Amino acid sequence: MRYEIIFDPEAVKDIQNLRADIRATLRDGMETYLRYEPTKISKSRIKRLRDFLRPQYRLRIDDMRVFYDVVEGVVEVLAVVQKSEAEAWLEKEGEIDEEGNDE
Repeated sequence: MRYEIIFDPEAVKDIQNLRADIRATLRDGMETYLRYEPTKISKSRIKRLRDFLRPQYRLRIDDMRVFYDVVEGVVEVLAVVQKSEAEAWLEKEGEIDEEGNDE
């Protein structure tokens, strides 16, 4: 199944602020990993985020982290941040699952 990839306005700003070579690497990585199997967990690439309602997943591409949700054939990229800023972004923007439902 081919997933549609859409970008939250914050993610668009995040990507625009990066150097062209990093943008190209991100574009290639998102196409490779999010277009067809965005929920396929792997030790080094895609991680299902526990205890969060949103974002649901994190994709690692080099030193960048892509946070995204998957709903009905659509991947919504919420943010693209440096590895060093990922934890702070999650604390600020992540929606915690208060009920502890881990799908």
